[in-house]
Amino acid sequence: MAARHQRRKVNGILLLDKPAGGTSNKVLQRVKWLFSARKAGHTGSLDPLATGLLPLCFGEATKISGFLLDADKHYRVRCRLGQTTNTADAEGELLRERPVPALDEATVGDVLQRFLGEQEQVPPMYSAVKHHGERLYRIARRGEEVERKARRIRVRALALVELGQAELTLDVHCSKGTYVRTLAEEIGEALGCGAHVTVLRRTGLGPFTGQPMVTMEQVEAAAEQGFGALDELLLPSETGLVDWPRVTLDADSAHFLRLGQAVFVPRAPDAEWLRLFGPDGFLGMGVMLDDGRVAPRRLMAVN
Repeated sequence: MAARHQRRKVNGILLLDKPAGGTSNKVLQRVKWLFSARKAGHTGSLDPLATGLLPLCFGEATKISGFLLDADKHYRVRCRLGQTTNTADAEGELLRERPVPALDEATVGDVLQRFLGEQEQVPPMYSAVKHHGERLYRIARRGEEVERKARRIRVRALALVELGQAELTLDVHCSKGTYVRTLAEEIGEALGCGAHVTVLRRTGLGPFTGQPMVTMEQVEAAAEQGFGALDELLLPSETGLVDWPRVTLDADSAHFLRLGQAVFVPRAPDAEWLRLFGPDGFLGMGVMLDDGRVAPRRLMAVN
């Protein structure tokens, strides 16, 4: 196997099952080092406490990472009722403890209905959102609090999975920018007792919902076998766009498209964004112009 310091051109997406305890960036840097990849990025941070799906984009796949950042997310979250913390999760300091009222599934279900749909949500102080160039969590660690601008989010689905005496487990389907910790805290307040997150796992992101993930242990084991074994863990870059309409170009059209020219494609779907393929494979992303031509927007440097 080549020396680790010799960075390689690696292209593709790794559906990593992030372990608890580390930041998303720390995990990314470890995997990037194992792959000896020149370029890599993740598609939206998970809290250190959180586990689950963290798609890592390598090389040319980083060109679609922004689209994955905008995608809906799916989570399974376990909440401790009757306790609130300064971080809204189990890593924070206990702020208040209250008795948990007698709850049944119908009562909880009625409360959950209130949190469906579009709504304004204020990011928590313990978050990576920036205030005048500084991360909020750094300000919070100094014991300070600043005003935060509310964000428009959408909670598409909330399902009660399990209800215990002082715990509840939920499945959440939400838009980008949603803080599940804040959502859990607000649900706890609506139940009259407060709550904080004890377990948070991302189960889906955009087109990657219900797909097998790769653990850090599997990545480490593959690294022992060599780069070939590591590269087998990657999905093609275009799998991040499977929800987009596909356009297949002939050789001539693909050639002109690669030169940056818009081309006519018979019966091309009328959609905002398109996946473009040529005889040699995935070309990149394009758009449909008003005159019916397909124009390139972000093309791949590799097939």
